[in-house]
Amino acid sequence: MERINRVKGWLDFANKDISCAKYLLGMRPVPLEIVCYHSEQAAEEALKGYLLYQNIEPSQTQDLGRLCSICLKFDKAFEGLMGPWERLARYGEPVYPSEMQISDNDMKTAIADADRIMAFVLQRLQLTEEIAQKDDEQKEQQENAAGQQLT
Repeated sequence: MERINRVKGWLDFANKDISCAKYLLGMRPVPLEIVCYHSEQAAEEALKGYLLYQNIEPSQTQDLGRLCSICLKFDKAFEGLMGPWERLARYGEPVYPSEMQISDNDMKTAIADADRIMAFVLQRLQLTEEIAQKDDEQKEQQENAAGQQLT
């Protein structure tokens, strides 16, 4: 149960970061680099939540490529996220904002990419939960059947 609470904690951080990114859209001027940074953070935290669900302790890395490559070991469908994580990865790198050229389109794409990664992770976790629940139900049915045969 503690692991599930930690997974939910990572997903909660992801939701807070993407909510923060979207909230900042109301500022004038919009802080493009900060919105992109929060979008990258949301994706990173969602991936760490997925890995923790898979019993992999998320490392201190902020490298989306590395996190996705580990996720790929559990589910090849993560290959479909290569474009989004490659685009987002640059916003988590330690560079000074003045060194980045970020457009409105980049910012909108960053939010959309983070939303896509987060939705994908949530879908995969739901599928994993459903599979585990079905396995538990099958085991219970088998145990009940075995118990009835003994009586």
